[in-house]
Amino acid sequence: MTNIKTKVSKVIQAKTMPDKPDLKYLFEPRSIALIGASHHEDKIGYKILGNIVSSKYPGKIYPINPDGGEILGQKVYKTIDEIKGEIDLVTIVIPAQYVFDAVKSCSNKGVKFLSIITSGFSEIGNSQQEKEIVNYANEHGMRVLGPNIFGIYSARAPVNATFGPPDIKSGSVAILTQSGALGIAMIGKTRVENIGLSSIISIGNKSDIDESDLLEYLVMDDATKVIMMYIEGVKNGERFVRILKQITPKKPVIVIKSGRSKKGATAAASHTGSLAGDDNIFSDIMKQCGVIRAESIQEAIDWSKYLALSNPPKGENSIIITNGGGIGVLATDACEKYNVTLYDDLETMKKIFSDAVPEFGSMKNPIDLTGQAKFEDYQRSLNAAFNDDDIHSVICLGCEAAALDTEKLFTFIEEAISNSKPIKPIVLSFFGGARTEKEIAFYKPRNIPVFSDVYEAVSCLGTLYKNYRNLQYRVDTIDQPASAETKSDTVLIENIINKVRLDKRNFLFSYEGMEIMKMAGIAVPRTGLAHNIEEAIRCAEEIKYPVVMKIVSRDILHKSDAGGVVLHLDNKEEVIDAYQAIIHNCRRYNPYARIEGIEVSEMAASGTETIIGARRDGSFGPIVMFGLGGIYVEVMKDVAFRAFPFSRKEANNMVSQIKSYPLLLGVRGEKRKDIDGIIDVIVKVGEILYEHKDISDIEVNPLITYEEGKGVKAIDARIILTRLNESQFGQAKTEEEK
Repeated sequence: MTNIKTKVSKVIQAKTMPDKPDLKYLFEPRSIALIGASHHEDKIGYKILGNIVSSKYPGKIYPINPDGGEILGQKVYKTIDEIKGEIDLVTIVIPAQYVFDAVKSCSNKGVKFLSIITSGFSEIGNSQQEKEIVNYANEHGMRVLGPNIFGIYSARAPVNATFGPPDIKSGSVAILTQSGALGIAMIGKTRVENIGLSSIISIGNKSDIDESDLLEYLVMDDATKVIMMYIEGVKNGERFVRILKQITPKKPVIVIKSGRSKKGATAAASHTGSLAGDDNIFSDIMKQCGVIRAESIQEAIDWSKYLALSNPPKGENSIIITNGGGIGVLATDACEKYNVTLYDDLETMKKIFSDAVPEFGSMKNPIDLTGQAKFEDYQRSLNAAFNDDDIHSVICLGCEAAALDTEKLFTFIEEAISNSKPIKPIVLSFFGGARTEKEIAFYKPRNIPVFSDVYEAVSCLGTLYKNYRNLQYRVDTIDQPASAETKSDTVLIENIINKVRLDKRNFLFSYEGMEIMKMAGIAVPRTGLAHNIEEAIRCAEEIKYPVVMKIVSRDILHKSDAGGVVLHLDNKEEVIDAYQAIIHNCRRYNPYARIEGIEVSEMAASGTETIIGARRDGSFGPIVMFGLGGIYVEVMKDVAFRAFPFSRKEANNMVSQIKSYPLLLGVRGEKRKDIDGIIDVIVKVGEILYEHKDISDIEVNPLITYEEGKGVKAIDARIILTRLNESQFGQAKTEEEK
């Protein structure tokens, strides 16, 4: 009865909950109230009001302070009730203990959004009050940004409702940041770098509005060309992935994520679980979504600026123009690292540059003008590159030399970039003393992509090409239901799960897991369960030798560690010896282990061992893992992850990502392995996890992969269920009992 009441309550709540306000009014508020406006210049409430006023915000401004009066020429209201009309955005900057009352006071004024600057909530363990605030706000048609934020800047309004620097340059880069202090520093940094922002939003504790909400607005915002995010954690990862997949085909997304170290990794009762704690899972899923991940804030800022200002390339042929062989070689190395393709058609290069490169120079790529090169040599070479359709991007390098007037060269490039005719993507790197560094410092803020370090320059071009490939070649990421041939027998699988629940287990025995594999259409060895030596002999003779024997016990999950596995049994005598040895080993390993029997299986032919895993990740929901399998998987860690569902093409990308992929293609005379068979199992394992919410982890290890056309075979399957309490165990029923 309680469950019915709860369901009815949720239905009523869903029907009565007001519609969410349009995010347009967060970025383009027609009116702003500031609860906590201060008369004191050193207070945050004064600084925010000052920023709103100085940003030339055209809407109505309502400072609120019990003392009333006037601040910065603005009339101050003692309470929000004194204000006539609706308010789109209320910024709250008062002590935490008074915030809830302030939120309640907003409910009668038609407020759409609450920007809660105040800290002292979930970030210090005060989650309950934060939840109460959000629940109340949502019930009254309001959304919450924060708490624990520095505010929001939007060039659309325009409005700077932050306590950061006042002089934000408007432009086409949007920044979302979970860190307030870092976000404020980013405002200053972007100003120094002359980067224009379409918006910068502090999301803090993400109690209500999160990255996904804001991304839904930014993808539709014509003013935003590039989105940069700093995040520390992902809450609703499944929604986050869906939205990123929709955005990246339209505009680039650059992410910096902290917490790359392994200290936060959580081990589970499977290889997949322990490996999923690694930061690689985040990187792989961002790759799947077409997101570009930066290692540092400076890298992200450089990339964002370059992507916002550069024209997209029309192809992948890049050339290097330099006056120094050494720096040209460094650039060549950098191109390999950042996947920039160097044009290598020597005959065409000679035609393009024969009139530009001096006789003593080289027309190979890198094009070496030598240390005697003057501005005019660079000018002719650059013009030749800009005007030829076979060249799609340019890397211009130089070492400081007496003959070269770099100031003249930078001015020439600045004029070319600002010319109405679109210029091809170009990056510059010049190395030298005080004169060169001074010129770089002068021209870089003038939107010339010039760097002291050649790797910084090439990384920007590499990022442009990464985005170009995302747009050109990205796989179809539409989440489609599995085809009929990948669908498993849902009812029979649920039957097995419910029987396990009735047995008060959170895991399946190996033979139960293998039965589910069979139901999903995955090839497995013939198997039987023996409870004594006679049954073991009968199973072995029915299956045919050679066979494998494995312990079946709820108290021994890692069978090899307990000496519970014996391979290559060729006759009756070996089966008898193996049975006795397994029982003896497992009794010694755990004297109290409950032994259900010994599994006897067909000894599969040898092949390449791979591993396929799937689990419910705390951040991203269903994820799937692939890598080389066997006992060394956690040592080698040569694995790839993806968020499920995904297409077969994405599964193929996943397989080809691992470093050991050449082994599957065939090395030293070996034939190509059955990669299509691997992909089938990846998709089927993902489907099993996705369709059956009771399953938390699946691991097929090893999946033996044979030569192309000869298939694959799952040798062992470990399946773990979500944990239930004692009362929930008793509620499980098989299909027959229903």
